[in-house]
Amino acid sequence: MAILEEEVAFLEDFVSDSVDHRGTPAGKSSTGGWRSAWYIIGVEVGERFAYFGIASNLITYLTGPLGQSTATAAVNVNTWSGTASMLPVLGAFIADAYLGRYRTIVLASLIYILGLGLLTLSASLILMGLSEQRHVTHDVSAKPFFWVNLLFFCSLYLVAIGQGGHKPCVQAFGADQFDVEDPKERISRGSFFNWWFLSLSAGITLSIVVVVYVQDNVNWALGFGIPCLFMVMALALFLLGRRTYRYPRGDGEEKKNAFARIGRVFVAAFKNRKLRLEHSDQLEDGSSQKCKGRHEFLAKALLSGGAEPCNGRDVEDAMALVRLIPIWITSVVSYIPYAQYATFFTKQGVTVDRKILAGLEIPPASFQSLIGVSIFISVPTYERVFIPLARLVTKKPSGITMLQRIGAGMVLSSFNMMIAALVEMKRLETAKEHGLLDRPDATIPMSIWWFVPQYLLLGMIDIFSLVGTQEFFYDQVPTELRSIGLALSLSAMGLASFLSGFLITVINWATGKNGGDSWFNTNLNRAHVDYFYWLLAAFTATGFIAFLLCSRLYVYRRVDQV
Repeated sequence: MAILEEEVAFLEDFVSDSVDHRGTPAGKSSTGGWRSAWYIIGVEVGERFAYFGIASNLITYLTGPLGQSTATAAVNVNTWSGTASMLPVLGAFIADAYLGRYRTIVLASLIYILGLGLLTLSASLILMGLSEQRHVTHDVSAKPFFWVNLLFFCSLYLVAIGQGGHKPCVQAFGADQFDVEDPKERISRGSFFNWWFLSLSAGITLSIVVVVYVQDNVNWALGFGIPCLFMVMALALFLLGRRTYRYPRGDGEEKKNAFARIGRVFVAAFKNRKLRLEHSDQLEDGSSQKCKGRHEFLAKALLSGGAEPCNGRDVEDAMALVRLIPIWITSVVSYIPYAQYATFFTKQGVTVDRKILAGLEIPPASFQSLIGVSIFISVPTYERVFIPLARLVTKKPSGITMLQRIGAGMVLSSFNMMIAALVEMKRLETAKEHGLLDRPDATIPMSIWWFVPQYLLLGMIDIFSLVGTQEFFYDQVPTELRSIGLALSLSAMGLASFLSGFLITVINWATGKNGGDSWFNTNLNRAHVDYFYWLLAAFTATGFIAFLLCSRLYVYRRVDQV
């Protein structure tokens, strides 16, 4: 009996579904936990520094050295950021089906570094005067050669590809360092998503303050080269922690089977679509009745008919994916306002008084650092104040459910667009009062501090909606597909960016035809971005109502989450 007890103790010291770097069972004392998570969080800080070093001030580069109009530049920024947020679905598929998360992160990091290096090269070529007319006329406003533009956009989308493989896998790999079967580590995993976001916000804020200043006041080549250096450092740090990581067992092999077995459920259900579901004990929990009406179609995969019957676990996993679709669709709408801070918020800031101290003028894109400040305040407040109070009220270990957290973010998002619209109305009114409507280069006597509330609210929206969505999709997908789960949450933001770009294109055409003043006139004093913000507030409110209906019908994978 003593030997059996020792064997049990030995088994309990290992994580059942993970291995270490040698391929042997991962010991709890020697791998994983916060020790490994901090390595991975450090990697994400470096990656976010690099990404936002490009994204936060991109519209200024497009409308400046590349000479694009405001509307065209906004569409290009939204298209690129949308692509960067949609590509994680492909990156997650490659990781979950073939390479595994660790190898995908390494490969994606190398592509990332290549893209940033070429981006630096393209900016250097423009800086050296390789433009259509500059080498002849010395005209600093001349547009770059076509091939320099081509190099820039190819480099930009290489960064998007690298981010597509990096983003979902790093966060999922970080969460993998905590054993969901261990009560203490499960609580730590919930906190991981919050502290993860707080830490990466430090990288974002530092990037916005330092890199944007370099881009606006030194040169763009150095402004793109610094993010490239940070990405190299991020990859080195990730490799440094290799011996401490927990690797999902069968990473890249079992995952391929997961896609096959879940895909087979849909095939079997389609072949059995004409059969009737009559048995009540075919699912593992003996509750196939709950499938009728909602998931009766997929439950038919359990039957013997036109295809070999699937087992209960496969059907349940397929149902879990289907249940996520309405939540994903409604979250897309709530993310559309989020695409505006790197485009119109920044362009509006250019037109107003940006002096914060005597002789010190802040670059408009640097004001995005307020988002990070808000997050620094919001995460500890959420963890140490809001959650304990919520636990007292709801009696739930998590305080509020993940869906309630997402819904709160949607409400804040709609409210933020209302505030942004009111501030823009104030800016236009001030421009009119001082006779500056047709003087787009003149500084409007209105302080940039008017924009503070909308930036601070963005940080709070991140804590509720963005972090809540990431935790929700990671937790609710089948265990083998958690990279895909995080990619789904990121793709919602990507699709929202595409929709934002589409709306801008359509509205710009509709309001600017026949000589009218477009809502997105290059002269922002003649534009009406405030109308666009009111429209987005209405969209988000409508999406929230649809989200409420969907969330009331949603069934969590575990009872303790309800």
